[in-house]
Amino acid sequence: MPELPEVEVVRRGVEKHVAGRTVAAAEVFHPRAIRRHVAGAEDFAGRLAGRVIAEPRRRGKYMWLPLADEAGNADEAMLAHLGMSGQLLVMAPGSPAEKHLRVRLTFDDGGGDLRFVDQRTFGHLMVAPLVDGVPAPISHIAADPLEPGFDEALFAAKLKARRTGIKRALLDQSLISGVGNIYADEALWRARLHWARPTETLTRPKVAELVQAVREVMTEALGQGGTSFDSLYVNVNGESGYFDRSLAAYGRRDEPCPRCGTPIRRDAFMNRSSYTCPKCQPRPRNGRF
Repeated sequence: MPELPEVEVVRRGVEKHVAGRTVAAAEVFHPRAIRRHVAGAEDFAGRLAGRVIAEPRRRGKYMWLPLADEAGNADEAMLAHLGMSGQLLVMAPGSPAEKHLRVRLTFDDGGGDLRFVDQRTFGHLMVAPLVDGVPAPISHIAADPLEPGFDEALFAAKLKARRTGIKRALLDQSLISGVGNIYADEALWRARLHWARPTETLTRPKVAELVQAVREVMTEALGQGGTSFDSLYVNVNGESGYFDRSLAAYGRRDEPCPRCGTPIRRDAFMNRSSYTCPKCQPRPRNGRF
């Protein structure tokens, strides 16, 4: 599933090609793509037609396109979650429809369409009201580590109170948003922390080191267009990212640790996998699994 860097790459592309343009029409080709817009396809299309797309925003793995009126005011937005295989593509008008095209937005300037393509249909779009600039359905999600408003002291306090394994905490979107399996493993490797380390044992300096590691790995991934393990994650121009070439731990089972040369270990974790260096990230005796 795309994590923060991949969604931010898409957001930047949408901002470049779509922001400031007026929606002429929205077409829904598969009802599952707007399943969370409970009023249905006709209402979804009606709420978009004639609206100006303001600067796209993002929190964690979600992005949204504020819908402005003629005065430039936006009280609702088109919220997007890419799911496992969702893509937002900017395509030339009249170009052939993609096999898994679910929603298409055309614009009154006759320029490129914005298309939502989703092979597995786990992603979704919806129009939702804004509450303090954030779509209401995701107002409960915590700030992500790249947001200016991310409160590191509050995060550290909540982390210690949670009394769980550190990787479970990193994946908890109510504590910190945007971190998924890949970047959790990479940040933990950089911070020399095992995924089962109890959160209550972490000192404030160690939490600060971990947050910095999360920020660094995500920033580096952004610079390389994100991580693409298959053709399903692409930017708005259909191009894949290449941060997978820079991964130190994730997916590198039995390969040498880039820091010490010890073979990377794979463990089962929450129906997924965790990758660690047994030497750099020793398993805690009192780990929370």
